[in-house]
Amino acid sequence: MKGAVVSMLLMTVMAQLLVKPGEAAVTCTQVDASLAACIPYLTAGGTPATACCDGVKNLKAITPTTADRQTACNCVKEAAARHPNIKEDAASSLPTKCGVQMNIPISKNTNCQNIN
Repeated sequence: MKGAVVSMLLMTVMAQLLVKPGEAAVTCTQVDASLAACIPYLTAGGTPATACCDGVKNLKAITPTTADRQTACNCVKEAAARHPNIKEDAASSLPTKCGVQMNIPISKNTNCQNIN
């Protein structure tokens, strides 16, 4: 059991070392999965579901670097293009409604290169 834990830790460290400084480790698949439960809120408004807010919190957790946040921003923009009925006001207020402060605006119109 102890060996398995050590092996898993080593694989995690090795995977992290493969990401070059300045390159994003987050993928659009991760971003999409994090925000999938938010589609009903984003298209109809109201109150975001708990699963949606958990996804927003996860999105913040998986985007610790500027490169990660810029990549996630572009992923959000791509997802928004696939869902043209997303309400911009619902999207922009989502982090606040979930009680999450994050540096990734959820908007179709954000210039992702300006994100720190």
